[in-house]
Amino acid sequence: MRRTGPPEVLAVEELEQAPLVAGEVRLRALASAINHSDLQIRAGNWPIRRKPQFPYVPGLEVVGEVVEVAREVTEFAVGDRAWTTMQGLGGVRAERNGGYADEVTVAAGVLAPLPAEVDAVRFAAIGLAGVTALESMRRLGPLAGKTLVVSGSTGGVGAVAVEIGRALGAEVVALTRGSPPPPPASADAVLDGVAGPLFPSLIAALRPGGRYCMFGAAAGGDVSFDAWGLIEGRVLAGYSTEDLDGAALRTATRELLALRLPPPPTTVLPLAEAAKAHALLEQRSVPGRIVLVP
Repeated sequence: MRRTGPPEVLAVEELEQAPLVAGEVRLRALASAINHSDLQIRAGNWPIRRKPQFPYVPGLEVVGEVVEVAREVTEFAVGDRAWTTMQGLGGVRAERNGGYADEVTVAAGVLAPLPAEVDAVRFAAIGLAGVTALESMRRLGPLAGKTLVVSGSTGGVGAVAVEIGRALGAEVVALTRGSPPPPPASADAVLDGVAGPLFPSLIAALRPGGRYCMFGAAAGGDVSFDAWGLIEGRVLAGYSTEDLDGAALRTATRELLALRLPPPPTTVLPLAEAAKAHALLEQRSVPGRIVLVP
């Protein structure tokens, strides 16, 4: 990107790679998932914080194969599979070029290793969505035998959250855009990526002592609810992957691999069609996640 605007501002360019410096690793990208944050940044709704802002390479995550390591790096070797997300990769911080690239250079400390046999596209489809869901669900406490409501269940995070909830032993109520609100006092936990007008009914759905965690507000952050509900021990929290670090990513990655989750519905497009991918996601034309491959 050399400016913000419609999807067409995304264009393929050849950029010269700088030599690695101490502690860095270069990945050959195998799969890079698209996130709604990418759309907000591209449209100019979320300003890029660095100066100068452009040229800007988007992409909050990448799964790849190590093709080069700095001499001081001992955790990774050429040929290893690894992935990273957030931690200054693309995004509004843009400390490094993002994942929409053939090769991506990062600090070794932000990477999580992946087994060689892991399918790169299948894992990328879980990727940041899976980390967001898993870390948000920690705020909900143990879920085995509990009723969990997941809003926005056809979106990237929501779709993965449904599978994580089931794997953890919860009875999952998956809400889509056309779903009626959940009945009052019908749930032990709510994971919400929608907020907006749906918020009051989600809070009302919690039983006494229930827990709510939001990871996004697709329908808007301006909400209201009956504050008397807090007297019965309900807990409201939120989570952002802006707080993610390498150690937390490696822990979450091990847990996601152990759960053996099926990937959400996935659309795969070549990197050169990133503009088309953004348009599809903006129009909500495809469920689940879109993954770019070189």
